[in-house]
Amino acid sequence: MADDLYSNAVLRLAADVPRVGRLPRPQASVRKVSRLCGSEVEVDLVMQNGRVADLALRVKACALGQASASIMARQVIGASAQELALARDSLLAMLKQGKPSPRGRFGELSVLEGARAYPARHQSVMLAFEAVCEAARQVGGSTAKATEPTG
Repeated sequence: MADDLYSNAVLRLAADVPRVGRLPRPQASVRKVSRLCGSEVEVDLVMQNGRVADLALRVKACALGQASASIMARQVIGASAQELALARDSLLAMLKQGKPSPRGRFGELSVLEGARAYPARHQSVMLAFEAVCEAARQVGGSTAKATEPTG
């Protein structure tokens, strides 16, 4: 695979996923599994005043899925459900439609642009964002479903 797919930035992020573990009293817990590759992400979430107050996750994924989860976990505290949904939808559009990478707090997702050419990897890249958006929805935030299925 191309060097841009598993760049040093992607490998560095994949090797250092923060917030790994479980929360003692999550308001929502969501597990997502890729039917295509078997990658798996589980998210525990607590929200206060419509924003993420705490998050813990467990990730069993390829380097791309781990890097995506790492970026999400680094930037998620303080994000609203709407910001999470925008990041998820922008990430999906970047992968599937060649649109620009997400901006703002999740702008680092641009390191995953190389995955565009590898549709079999898209679902793994999306898992952490799909899981956190579903968890936010369960808590009561509004996160509309992505416009295109991820797998």
